[in-house]
Amino acid sequence: MARRSGRPQRGTRTSPVLVAGAAATVLTATVLTVPGNAWGEPERPAPRAAAGAATQDCGAGTYQAEAVKDGGTWTARHGGDVVYTGDDMLSAMGAAVGSLTPNRTSKERVVVRGDGTMRADTRLGLPSHTALDVCGTINVTGASAGDMAPVYARGVTDVEVQHLSVTGTPLYGVFIRNATDVHLGQIDMRLSGGGIGVRVDRYNTTEPTRNVRIDDVYVSGAGSHAVETYGVDGLTIGSVTARDVGESGLLLNETVNADIGTVDAVDAGTGTGYAAFRMANRNGRIGGSYATNVHVDQVIARGGGRGIFCVSESGGAVIDRVDIADTGSNAVLVENCYNVTIAGESGTIAGPGDIRLAARGEFANNRDITLQNVRVTNSAINENPCGENTVVRNVELVNSSQNTC
Repeated sequence: MARRSGRPQRGTRTSPVLVAGAAATVLTATVLTVPGNAWGEPERPAPRAAAGAATQDCGAGTYQAEAVKDGGTWTARHGGDVVYTGDDMLSAMGAAVGSLTPNRTSKERVVVRGDGTMRADTRLGLPSHTALDVCGTINVTGASAGDMAPVYARGVTDVEVQHLSVTGTPLYGVFIRNATDVHLGQIDMRLSGGGIGVRVDRYNTTEPTRNVRIDDVYVSGAGSHAVETYGVDGLTIGSVTARDVGESGLLLNETVNADIGTVDAVDAGTGTGYAAFRMANRNGRIGGSYATNVHVDQVIARGGGRGIFCVSESGGAVIDRVDIADTGSNAVLVENCYNVTIAGESGTIAGPGDIRLAARGEFANNRDITLQNVRVTNSAINENPCGENTVVRNVELVNSSQNTC
């Protein structure tokens, strides 16, 4: 199926036929009993970039300023003018960015060529209308304090990071706050602890960060999430690949109008309640309602904590395809969520983790949750307490049980 481009359409969910009663469950399942686990490691598709993703090689094309390493010396130039010479990568990048046209209203580009080191308690700030292309690796060392990141932007518009590779222990690899029109291209982070790979949020304001596009992100070894958003309106992601991260692969908080391609996580949140893909804190809620506005092509999860976790009054979401196995906790947990469809097209879920539909007392119970078109192996579907309009259909159970209302 061709992936939807742009934002998913806002619309009214078509309700299934209801069984009489407030807490109704529609059941259509095939129950099989066969020995063994039929599922092995899947053949993962190549990540698919977000619509309109840049394809040019790092450093190709025109630019207004550059920072280049030759031996142990960094030189920053703007056209024919040298604006920095020395041994510090951050100073060279900062001088190149600072040499761009003041108060510009159109984007200007800086290219960085070479590997270097930054301290975790420092950051490169990007002003509005700036594109940064890093053709090399930034290694982050030491301890961090505050909102520090190798690449940081706050209160800006029209910023772009075309290529970026980060190693070491940053508190954040990329941190975007209170911004509009943001594009992150090919981001690769092979970390050894620290915090979050990419975080995009709003702070101390009711105005969300708007119009964020992320093409492809790979994060391994982060101490927290690979990618996290909080307070974003308009999000497009091609792929998030997470390996051995401390918490979630992709975590969406209070984010609406989101179109996600692939979330592919191995050992995300091992020993925790986090998940390969998690929605929390009223994610998908628009004006107090949950019309479908979050779309995910597929979630792939192996090991880790959970595969999919929806919690704390989130919803308005459709996940087309799922491939989940061997999670340490629930394969899927839906807790106090509304209008969520899992495996809208197809999927496989293998234990030992179960599929759990649950609720906490401080929020309204689950409502309009659909699980369909999925094969469940060596697991269980457990619902407690009974939600409102839970739909389970076209589910094949292999060495698995179903305990729904």
